[in-house]
Amino acid sequence: MIELKEIPVTQESSVFNQISENQHEQVVFCHDHETGLKAIIGVHNTVLGPALGGTRMWTYASEAEALRDVLRLSRGMTFKSAISGLNLGGGKAVIIGDSKKDKTEAMMRKFGRFVNNLNGKYITAEDMGMTTQDMAYIGMETKYVAGLPESQGGSGDPSPVTAYGTYMGMKAAAKRAWGNDSLAGKKISVQGTGHVGGYLIDYLVKENAQLFITDIDQDHLKRISANTGATVVGLDEIYDVDADIYSPCAMGATINDDTLSRLKCQIIAGCANNQLQDENVHGPALVDRGIIYAPDFLINAGGIINVYSEVKKLNREWAMQQTEQIYNTTLNIFNKAEADETHPQRAATQLAQKRIDDMAKIKQTY
Repeated sequence: MIELKEIPVTQESSVFNQISENQHEQVVFCHDHETGLKAIIGVHNTVLGPALGGTRMWTYASEAEALRDVLRLSRGMTFKSAISGLNLGGGKAVIIGDSKKDKTEAMMRKFGRFVNNLNGKYITAEDMGMTTQDMAYIGMETKYVAGLPESQGGSGDPSPVTAYGTYMGMKAAAKRAWGNDSLAGKKISVQGTGHVGGYLIDYLVKENAQLFITDIDQDHLKRISANTGATVVGLDEIYDVDADIYSPCAMGATINDDTLSRLKCQIIAGCANNQLQDENVHGPALVDRGIIYAPDFLINAGGIINVYSEVKKLNREWAMQQTEQIYNTTLNIFNKAEADETHPQRAATQLAQKRIDDMAKIKQTY
């Protein structure tokens, strides 16, 4: 049984202490001087199958921050696949650098070689700062890659399916809060308008929701505002919007001691990973404040479902049907959390962990 502990923030914590805190199986540090590649691959758990999770390219403030991120993300992928009924383990990779300036074909292909060295224990896919073309480059060096362009027989960009699952989870939360799942007229603040956030906004516009948006890419933000009529707010101001729903769709840990008291929403439902800075602190705090939290790794699972469909040679229709089930699963988690007198993130984690433990018993004998 994996104990639910928060990975320490302190940079002084040894690498092995951080790896063992949540029982990660393996962490691989990848470095190549010629291409400038600095990457970390985290494999959290492979009881259910090979660890599958995207590669993120980001300008981390430090290598310690990058390690912390990959450990949190890979752990989340374990529970994401488990609760979605997929036969996959949890893994993730991060590349340290500016995706707009530092990324090259050679760097991507070199990273593919590192992935290949794991012999299928980790399968990579697209995440923040990466594209389907990057997956194609990686695929030149390894077969352990998914999210390839549709023109190459892959499932393409997983972002639309991730957004659809988030939308389903948000509607389930609305059903829980207000008795019906219509989002018409609801004030929704969306933090992050990138690939997934942009597709989510499209769904919300069709429902005639009133949108408030923010992003670090100001030009992209202005284009979306011009096309949708959404109100642009500052990066820090997003927490003070008098919204019905707060939807974090960028980096994680935006629900923390500093922001929690500022939020005026009744629902939090977004596609970002690891939205709670400390799930053991901020999960209960949301319950105390009467805020309904749709577990992040549950409602943003559309992407991994889509990639799984590629790995198992299933079609997009199957992926969309499976993703639509996030609606019912989210409602079930709300009911379980209430019955168990706990918060939704813990209820979802416990359900995912139970499946992992059950399958581990099956694999104890040859």
